[in-house]
Amino acid sequence: MTVREIRLFGDPVLRTPAEPVVAFDDDLRALIADLEDTVREPGRAGVAAPQIGVGLRAFSYNVAGVVGHLINPVLSGFDGEQDDEEGCLSLPGMGYPTPRAWAVTASGFDRFGEPVTIAGTGLLARALQHETDHLDGRLYIDTLTGDTRRQALRELRRGPRAARA
Repeated sequence: MTVREIRLFGDPVLRTPAEPVVAFDDDLRALIADLEDTVREPGRAGVAAPQIGVGLRAFSYNVAGVVGHLINPVLSGFDGEQDDEEGCLSLPGMGYPTPRAWAVTASGFDRFGEPVTIAGTGLLARALQHETDHLDGRLYIDTLTGDTRRQALRELRRGPRAARA
């Protein structure tokens, strides 16, 4: 379908909790196609609907060459820890060590309303957690603490040009 433009930090849609999907119709399938086309761009591990300006609980992921999507996700089975660098398309040029569970299970639906369960570890687990946070109006910088959080907030205050440098 279409590669959609990514909304950047400061856009209110990124801080607004997304609405549950209730209609598994042609409009939803078009949205999912756009999310999957958008996440196929190089260097992208996930794109949530709010990042393309749509306030619905849906996201796409692209990890290890596997592109997929999940609608109305619920996370469970958090296990272990990882603290790798994480970035966000809505905060270009920034990246910070971000604590996440090493393994997680995500349950939801596909574009046709069929139940789906995804068990992820490593980067897939990180992407599932990151994109679900977007659906709740949270950004990865919200999970940072201490000096790392202070450094990220200073970088944000310097503005988008500084963040991209």
